Amino acid sequence: MKELEGKVALVTGSSTGLGYAIALELGARGASVALNYAHQTDRAEKALASFVSSGAKGALFKADVTEADLVNQLVTKIKRELGPIDILIPNATLDQPEKPIEDYSWQEYEEMIRFFIKSPFLLAQAVLPDMKGQKWGRIVNIGSEVVEGGVPNFTAYVAAKGAQKSWTHGLSRELAPFGITTNLVSPGWIPTDRHQDASQEHLDSYLQTIPTGRWGQPEDVAQAVADFCSPRASFVTGQTLCVNGGRTLS
Repeated sequence: MKELEGKVALVTGSSTGLGYAIALELGARGASVALNYAHQTDRAEKALASFVSSGAKGALFKADVTEADLVNQLVTKIKRELGPIDILIPNATLDQPEKPIEDYSWQEYEEMIRFFIKSPFLLAQAVLPDMKGQKWGRIVNIGSEVVEGGVPNFTAYVAAKGAQKSWTHGLSRELAPFGITTNLVSPGWIPTDRHQDASQEHLDSYLQTIPTGRWGQPEDVAQAVADFCSPRASFVTGQTLCVNGGRTLS
């Protein structure tokens, strides 16, 4: 029996990139996975077909996970089709502008907060009644090395991801008595489809800063997330795991 057999996982923003790799790894470990997307239905349907062809179990759900009513509707649909959610991975993201603080607008800051604080908050509120009822649950937030690295010209993203890390700490102690663990995986820059416009100079420059001397792969992040979800990780909560080849130490 696979270690996550019988568990239901929701991975938001999982039709591509890191989210898809996380969904695939959880599926490989036996979980039934709700793949989520907000746009590009054709791409999402292709992702589901590939996911199912791997032998994993799951279904596709379209929803904007930054809106309360839509989050509640999403969780209700998943419960009806797959069952109550045992594992929550808030992964949905947006483009992160890189520019001096003087050039940011407050609206851009709010957009970061909407994706990295509001969305995980709404999702947690929606799934916690079932997790608490069964005295078991896993929440794994997806952070970023920018918090530990203090990356300049990224202040909106750094602020939101820093708040997300602190929120993970607070939630971990609040939920621990209910058998629910809350952890955070903090990836480095792992190029995916959304980074296809990155210059070779930028790629080469970053690679030189990775102590292990190689690029991270989406699977590296996925395995770290899935390990936190394991029944064997029941005594690990409130922790940050940096997956970046040693670039930062948390």
